Amino acid sequence: MPNSVVHLFFELNPGFFKHMTAKQIQDFLKQLPQIRTLVVGDLMLDEYLWGRTGRISPEAPVPVVDVDREDLRLGGAGNVVNNLCELGCQVAVCSVLGDDDDGRQLYRQLEQSAVDVSGVVFDPERKTSRKTRILASNQQMLRIDRESRCPLSAQIEQQLLTQVVALIDQVDVIFLSDYGKGVLTDPLLQSVIAAGRAKGVPVVVDPKGSEYRRYRGATLLTPNRAEASEASGIKIVDDATLVAAGTTILDDAQLDALVLTRSEEGMSLFLRDGQQINLPTQAREVFDVSGAGDTVLALIGIGLAASLSLKQAATVANIAAGVVVAKVGTSTVSCQEILRAVSRVVLPGELKIQLPLDLRPLLDQARNSGKKVVFTNGCFDLLHAGHVSYLQRARALGDLLVLGLNTDASVQRLKGPTRPLVQQDDRAQVMAALACVDYVVLFDEDTPLQLIETLRPDILVKGGDYTPETVVGRQQVESWGGRVELIEFVEGRSTTGIVERIQGQ
Repeated sequence: MPNSVVHLFFELNPGFFKHMTAKQIQDFLKQLPQIRTLVVGDLMLDEYLWGRTGRISPEAPVPVVDVDREDLRLGGAGNVVNNLCELGCQVAVCSVLGDDDDGRQLYRQLEQSAVDVSGVVFDPERKTSRKTRILASNQQMLRIDRESRCPLSAQIEQQLLTQVVALIDQVDVIFLSDYGKGVLTDPLLQSVIAAGRAKGVPVVVDPKGSEYRRYRGATLLTPNRAEASEASGIKIVDDATLVAAGTTILDDAQLDALVLTRSEEGMSLFLRDGQQINLPTQAREVFDVSGAGDTVLALIGIGLAASLSLKQAATVANIAAGVVVAKVGTSTVSCQEILRAVSRVVLPGELKIQLPLDLRPLLDQARNSGKKVVFTNGCFDLLHAGHVSYLQRARALGDLLVLGLNTDASVQRLKGPTRPLVQQDDRAQVMAALACVDYVVLFDEDTPLQLIETLRPDILVKGGDYTPETVVGRQQVESWGGRVELIEFVEGRSTTGIVERIQGQ
């Protein structure tokens, strides 16, 4: 590996999206229901006992927790499963459970999440892992572990490997989630990694322990800072030791990449070509970093499955991790939460530009909450004060203003071969930047009738040069209980007038 390391540093602001734009993130999230994933690793139950404490036990100098509620979740590799399910991916899991009540409970939870459990093996000699956490006032007071840590027997190991190999042809990415409970034996790890390599399927690993050569040949590992320090033998205390630890692990384990997670500080991505990219996150509040590593693992893996670059996948994973650390307990992140996080930092109008079929459910949701949707349309070539006044008055008629914007081809048919003066993507960005415009939708037809029928606005607005009878879409809008409104244009303001003045100079 080259000695020189390229340092690239990004804050979570518009410049953060150097490797991936907000639109690309949207497009990626839409692909997730088609992504087929396989999780192999240590499954366990995470039990949370939530309560209050305000007194000391008379039996011993320990606090008494009055339990208010209990929560039983998938834990360990199950938290990777939870993240993938929450994001809408197709999920299969291969693991070994004890043939006990906890094992059957865990199996039922997987089935209820629509997970393919054909690869789960029951071992009557094994205890299913359960970790019980007792919390009071959002602070963990105690953890109780009941689990097996012994490696699998040769017979069970072979049964599990048979199940994994049978599923590899059907998946786009393999996750190895190692919690050191004995499921991911050395022979099984090398067999799965080799099979993934042979099939061209990315293998991403959440490692455990200090010997990372056992994951040799994986696509990437996602250790946290403490784990990376232990595995490399280098205590990470500054940028220099961070680089030394990361490059040591990358070389020793013969990885394509290493993602070193640093809790609320974000992550560092080490690539085979010698680059290191630091991605600091800016969670609004950091309550609990547990589970953030599983979220990072899930997002990077499905990012690679969706043909994102490592840099792009790490960018999305880092945004998701920033959401998770603001939650209490091992948590997941949804597509909507990722989009909301993106919307806080992208250019103001970028997420306003929508496709008709994507916008329809957003408008339906707004209407269900009692909001009125206003629609108008136009070319809006060379934005001027008349346009802004018209749009502000249109927006005042309801709660949301949707602007149908003619594409370049549509404008050319309407206005002639010299128009538009400003191409459609630029016009869309300019219109979306207006505070009075809530959404922008491009349409290619000569009239917006098809768009109106798709979006079903409550109020249809046109300029004062129309009469109600000549407004395209009037009958349709009135048929579902809506109405048409006409707004006078500002006198002396028009794109044509601006063009004529420029040409006359």
